[in-house]
Amino acid sequence: MTKHVMILATNGFEQSELMKPKANLEKAGIKTTVVSLESGSIKGWDKDDWGQSVSVDKTVDEVSNCEGYDALMIPGGQINPDLLRANERAVAIVREFNAAGKPIAAICHAPWLLIEAGVIEGKTATSYNSIRTDLKNAGANVVDKEVAIDGNIITSRKPDDIPAFSKALIEAVGETVKDGELEAA
Repeated sequence: MTKHVMILATNGFEQSELMKPKANLEKAGIKTTVVSLESGSIKGWDKDDWGQSVSVDKTVDEVSNCEGYDALMIPGGQINPDLLRANERAVAIVREFNAAGKPIAAICHAPWLLIEAGVIEGKTATSYNSIRTDLKNAGANVVDKEVAIDGNIITSRKPDDIPAFSKALIEAVGETVKDGELEAA
């Protein structure tokens, strides 16, 4: 049976942190669905300017629960998770995946959404260095490594960590990864 990962993102997602893991998931035979605050398409942020757009498959309001999905992936960037954490339905989706014990993978600034959802306390996690104090203040055990896995929570620091981040998520949904198969930032 094909695995299915929801990618929760909105305008301002870090270009590489959505595109590369999405490509890696699909290369592993995993279906992806981009869920956003609005329909149509969303635009990435690529280093210092707007980047590519990606089509939105569903809005957060069209997702009634996490059934039918095996995991949740949240790309970073500063803009994306900040907008998502201010949306009640986006935060509720994170809580639903956590309550179901399904993997939640967040990279860079995306752990802000885990903090807002109240699912990070007592977990070992990593993130972009500028939000590590936020994680610590939310009760997480903060580490500085390419990927931290604690139960169903998978976190990574930055675009350089995309191969390890992708591998951890792919394995968390029960698929395998061949060495040299993953796209990097």
